[in-house]
Amino acid sequence: QRQLVESGGGLVQAGGSLRLSCASSGSIFSVSNMRWYRQAPGKQRELVAAISPAGITDYADSVKGRFTISRDNPKNTMYLQMNSLKPEDTAVYYCNAVHRIIPTITYWGQGTQVTVSS
Repeated sequence: QRQLVESGGGLVQAGGSLRLSCASSGSIFSVSNMRWYRQAPGKQRELVAAISPAGITDYADSVKGRFTISRDNPKNTMYLQMNSLKPEDTAVYYCNAVHRIIPTITYWGQGTQVTVSS
């Protein structure tokens, strides 16, 4: 059983918005640092945004002011609100969980495709 499942990807025009979700089926969500990564064709996977169990956030410079990461611990779900999307945001977006105390406990989702047309 996959621990993390992403949803919400799709095709959107430049300037549009999407909201990604990452649902966790395990018990580690509330004690895990959660992250969104993305990987564009031919490029390395890059960190987009991160959120601690307490809700402290951090963002890549390329998405600051446009993307917002959040989490709902009782629902074991993390979100990525993406506004003012650009064609260069096109990528497969992955969610990642890393246990705050035991970092060797980590899970990845299967990815969701985001395509931004110009």
